[in-house]
Amino acid sequence: MSDVAVTSTVDFERPGKQVGRLQVPRSTNESGWSNLFVPAVCIQNGRGPSVLITAGVHGDEPEGQVAALNLARETEPEHVRGRLIILPCMSPDASRAYSRLWPDGANLNRSFPGSATGAPDQQLADYVTRVLFPLTDAVCDLHSGGRSMMCLPWSEMHMVTDRAQRGAMVDAMLAWGTDYHFIYINIAGGGLLVDEAERQGKITIGTELGGGGHTTAAIHRLAEHGLRNFLRHLGVLAGTAATRASRGLPPPVILRAVSADDYVLAPESGLFETLVTLGQEVGAGEPLGRLHFPERPDRPPVDVHAETAGVVCSIRAIATTGQGDCLVVTGQRCGRDELLE
Repeated sequence: MSDVAVTSTVDFERPGKQVGRLQVPRSTNESGWSNLFVPAVCIQNGRGPSVLITAGVHGDEPEGQVAALNLARETEPEHVRGRLIILPCMSPDASRAYSRLWPDGANLNRSFPGSATGAPDQQLADYVTRVLFPLTDAVCDLHSGGRSMMCLPWSEMHMVTDRAQRGAMVDAMLAWGTDYHFIYINIAGGGLLVDEAERQGKITIGTELGGGGHTTAAIHRLAEHGLRNFLRHLGVLAGTAATRASRGLPPPVILRAVSADDYVLAPESGLFETLVTLGQEVGAGEPLGRLHFPERPDRPPVDVHAETAGVVCSIRAIATTGQGDCLVVTGQRCGRDELLE
C-alpha cells in the first residue's frame, strides 16, 4: 500500500525465518529525522494457518514480551506449518521506561484502527490494521495487569456477535490451559488492538498474565506453556496441544464480567486498602476495600463495596488512587456452553 507510512525490513510473504523490524517515522527533540524501530519476526513454512502474536503494547507488561521473545528465538521453520508473525515489543520506548504509555502519552491500545497520517502510534496501528491483520487467521495479544493492577493469570476474549468466530475463539482461549479464563468488556474506551482484529473476523485472544509490577517464575512458565499450546491448537506450531485433563489438572474456571457494575471504580481519591484477595468469592454489598485520606487523619476511611457477587478477578496494585480508577473487578462463573448461546 503506497499510503502506509510504516516500512518493514521483513518480507511477510517469503518462506523461512526472518528477523527484522518495522520502522515508524517520527521527529523528536533529540533527532529531527528519526524512526522508531519495532522488532518483527516472521517464520513461514509450507501451507497452514497464519497467526500474529503481539506483546509489549504496554511497556510495563514484560510477561508477554519475554514469552514472545523466547518463542521468536527458539522457533525455526521446521517447527511451523503456515506462518507465524511475532511482534514481541510493540512499544519499545515504553518498555525501556517500564511505562504503560509512550513518552508522548499515547496509549497504543487505544490507537486502533489508526491512521497513516496520524501520530507515530496511529501510524503503527494503521500498519497492523491494514497490512498484518489481513495476512492472518488468528491474533493473540499478550498483556498483564502492568504496574497498576494485579490479575488472576488468564486468557481472555470478548463476546463477539458472530457465532462461528466466537466458538473458535472460545476453543482457542481454553487452549491456553490456564486455571482461569475471562470474558470482559471495554470500560476505558475503544480502539484496542483486539477490537480491530475481531472486526476483521480473526480468532482473537488476549491475556492478563498477573501484574502488579512484578513477575514470577510461575508466571513465566505459564506464559511459555500457554502461548505454545495455543499455537499447537491452531496447527501453526508442530506438536499436539495438551489438555488440562492430560496434565492432571481440574477443569478451568471461566469468569464473565460483562456488566459495568463488575468494575468497581474509586468514588474519590485516596490511599486504597484492599480487604480481599484474588480468587476470593464475594457477595453483592460486601466490602472490598477502604480509601484512606493522608491529608485528613481525622477523617474515617470510606468503604468500597462490591456491586455484584462473584470472584475477585483483579485488584488495584497501587495504593495511591485517583477518583475513577478501577479498584476491583468481580466476575461470575459460567460454563463453556453458556458462551456459545
